[in-house]
Amino acid sequence: MGLIDSHTHLDSFVRRGELAPILDRARTADVDAMITVGTASDDWLGYRELAMAQAGTVFYTAGLHPCSVDETWEQELAQLPVFWRDGGLVPVALGECGLDRFHLPKKDEAKAEQLMAWQKAAFAAQLALAKELDAPVVVHSRGAFAECVELIDASGVNWKRVVFHCFAEGPAEMTVLRERGGFGSFTGILTYKNAESVREAAKVQGLEHLMLETDAPYLTPVPHRGKPNEVSYVRHTADFAAEMFGVDYETLATITTRNARAFYGLPATAV
Repeated sequence: MGLIDSHTHLDSFVRRGELAPILDRARTADVDAMITVGTASDDWLGYRELAMAQAGTVFYTAGLHPCSVDETWEQELAQLPVFWRDGGLVPVALGECGLDRFHLPKKDEAKAEQLMAWQKAAFAAQLALAKELDAPVVVHSRGAFAECVELIDASGVNWKRVVFHCFAEGPAEMTVLRERGGFGSFTGILTYKNAESVREAAKVQGLEHLMLETDAPYLTPVPHRGKPNEVSYVRHTADFAAEMFGVDYETLATITTRNARAFYGLPATAV
């Protein structure tokens, strides 16, 4: 069984005319499928069209990333339910959505407070929509883990449908997720020398709940760290994780792919 890259961003490759070689290299690296993740209304339709064109290989999500939130967030979100209700190809999850304190302006406290207020309102609205749709939720959390957990708790969303993508917290935070039934998915950060706490978090979650992602074009794993990331590089993270958990690659691929297909409701096998 091949791998699934459970979180990538294909828009930059599409814009540069590089998608075909990206998909070819992914197949060569034993990647059966990938989920390209929406961040704002300007990529949702394009991702749906791409998922239709690459049926069974590319799946998509739609959501408003916290760094895309501004004073127009309500108008953006008003367009989101259409993707579940207009008869077109439905997203496999809502997201990525959440909170990001890292990218708030450092020298303008008032602006930072306003942006965070909008982020929280937009996140709460998307959680409410996800609950209504019974859709999985892809959470972006940077510098705001406890606040994200608080909002998810308050929303009544089923925690078993929640994944914190690019999990970069430690074992204590993973314990909080697992106690609620939520998941973390892991990027190439897992391979970084200074990421011992992330590796410990992955071990706390356990191989039986593990999902892998690239978050391409970001967070390139060793041995390509420092270069742009791409879908095929999830194989490096998978090989590293297999060694970390003391299993062979085939076992690791089978379990992580099963987990991703179950969480996102993907077909049992790629087309």
